[in-house]
Amino acid sequence: MTAASLVARCVHGLEPTLAAEILRRGLGVITHIGHREVRFRASRLPALGLRTADDVFLLAAQGPDVGTTRQGAAALAGLAATLAGAADLAALARLRGEHGGPRGLTGVEVSASFLGRRAFTRYDVEDAVGRVLAGRLGVGYHSRRGAVAPPPGHSGWRVTLDGERATLLLRIAERPLHRRDYKRQSVPGTLHPPLAAAMVAMAGVEPGDTVLDPCCGAGTLLIEAARQGAAARLYGFDLAGRAVAAARENAAGLPVAVARADAGRLPVRDGVAHRVLANPPWGGQVAPGGLLAASPARWWAEVRRVLAPGGAAVVLLPGVGDLPLALRQGLTPVHLQRVRIAGAESFLVRLTAPRPARGAR
Repeated sequence: MTAASLVARCVHGLEPTLAAEILRRGLGVITHIGHREVRFRASRLPALGLRTADDVFLLAAQGPDVGTTRQGAAALAGLAATLAGAADLAALARLRGEHGGPRGLTGVEVSASFLGRRAFTRYDVEDAVGRVLAGRLGVGYHSRRGAVAPPPGHSGWRVTLDGERATLLLRIAERPLHRRDYKRQSVPGTLHPPLAAAMVAMAGVEPGDTVLDPCCGAGTLLIEAARQGAAARLYGFDLAGRAVAAARENAAGLPVAVARADAGRLPVRDGVAHRVLANPPWGGQVAPGGLLAASPARWWAEVRRVLAPGGAAVVLLPGVGDLPLALRQGLTPVHLQRVRIAGAESFLVRLTAPRPARGAR
């Protein structure tokens, strides 16, 4: 394998978590951590096994950012020539195959993003770069302006403008990594899989642990735990029958048990769970139901009841205003991580249950 410069993209706020996964898997040396991305020099395959990454790309070319003014819009043609002209397309096709993706570059699709306000749109960037790339390759170009899916086999390219530099990237896989094959069914409020994978990593699930998700939705957290090889006992509950059915279908073939139950009164004994993983219904996309609708504070009481001494819960919160309720139940926040999902700020929090006093029986 020839060493390659790779760029892994992620949810804003998960950059340190993604970098830690890259190092833990021995995939390479981190060279840069930026807004929603981690760059690394690959030393091992496969990079496509990353669970906390939204996507992984080969670094194709770089140049100066064209700026934010109308002159920048006029400079897009120059930007396209610089980026697409500098890319070693034959080497990129070979490296893509070595890292687990298709070797052929049969069609071109480009997605673009930039920081700050611009006098041009992302579609202007995409079309300028995409047409030059397609011309060099002698293949078709699919514009995203019409919101129509590209034909099968088109290669995914990405252009980012961060205020200083413009970067051209080539997606390794045929589709983004966050689109998990197991996600056959979905429900409102379903969790973004790489975020769920980050929560599993934060929980530190160990072999033999009993792991509960009191409001499991489509089962994403427990499935990510199973896919990370946790070798744990995984149990999910949800009040909605539709969610239970979705979770069971998504988790088919995995050691995940799902049942219908109220998160405010779980059908398990006290202190049974070594870990609790949860994205509770805080009233955003999904309103609390059952006992939680009448008393949201009951959530923390039930988490405390089911956690074993010294156990830990990792919960996604829309804010930190509920943490005093957790403290009153004897749960101690030991890690807080801010993330941004679909433009909205949220928090990942790890809380621990008290251990028995030394000498206590």
